[in-house]
Amino acid sequence: MSEAIEQIQTPAIDFVAVKHKQQKTWGAGDYAQVGATLQIVGERLAERLDLRAGQQVLDVAAGNGNFSMAAARRFACVTSTDFVPALLEKGRIRALADGLEMQFQTADAEDLPFADASFDVAASIYGVMFTPNQQQAAAELTRVVKPGGKIGLANWTPEGFIGRLFKTIGQYVPNPLPSPALWGIADHLHELFDEQIHDIQIERQTFNFHYTSAQGWLHNFKQVYGPVKNAFAALDEAGQAALQADFLALLAELNVATDGTMKVPGEYLEIVINRA
Repeated sequence: MSEAIEQIQTPAIDFVAVKHKQQKTWGAGDYAQVGATLQIVGERLAERLDLRAGQQVLDVAAGNGNFSMAAARRFACVTSTDFVPALLEKGRIRALADGLEMQFQTADAEDLPFADASFDVAASIYGVMFTPNQQQAAAELTRVVKPGGKIGLANWTPEGFIGRLFKTIGQYVPNPLPSPALWGIADHLHELFDEQIHDIQIERQTFNFHYTSAQGWLHNFKQVYGPVKNAFAALDEAGQAALQADFLALLAELNVATDGTMKVPGEYLEIVINRA
C-alpha cells in the first residue's frame, strides 16, 4: 500500500462537526463563479459515460451543476444534489436560463436520500472527493446505482495544480481529514470501490485555468473560492503574506502562458466505474 494511502488511517473524527464546517467553507464566497469555468469537464465526462436520453442520472455534490447541465443537454432525467442550498440555487438559475429540466435536492453525499439501485448513472465533478468519510461516500455512490450502471468521477490529482494548492493551504491551516487528493490516486480508488464493481477505467485529463494574470487569479480565488478565502481569514498578516507568496510561486512554476496572462494546467483523473 502506498504511503499516500496509508495516511487515510486517522484518529476518530467528529464527522457531523466537520460537515457543518465544510458547509460554511463551500458557502463562503461564490464558488459558482469558479465552478462555471469548469463546464467543459462536465461535457467530457458525460461523453465518456455515453449518457443516453431517458437515463436516470444523479449528480452528487453537484455545486452549481456542471455535470447536471451536461446530462440534461443529453435529455437524461437529472437529479442535482448538494449539501449547500445556495449552490443548488445557482444551478437552478443556470438550468432555467438554458431551458433545461432537472430536479434539485439538498443532500449529503454520505447519506443520499434515495433508494438502492435508483439511478442508471451517478457522477460527481470535484465534489464527492471532499467528503470527510471517503469510504462512506463511495459506498453511497455505489448503493444508489443499478447493477450494470455507471459511476463517473472527475478528481484532482495530488501532483496537479489543485492538489498542490490544497497541500500549500495545509501547511498553514492543518486539516485532520484524509486528503481529498487521495481520490486522484488509482490505487485508492480501487480500495474505495473494488468490492462492488466490475471494473474501473481511469484516464488522466487536464483542465486549463485561464485568468488575466497570476495576480488576477489570486484576487478572484481570495474572494470567491471558500477554501482559499477561509485560509486567508484564519491567518494573521504575516501568515497571509507568506501564503500569498507561496501561491504566486506555485503559479509562476506552473504557468505556461508567455503573454503576461495565466494558463495553468490542472491535472485530474476522469473515472468511469462499471457497477457489478
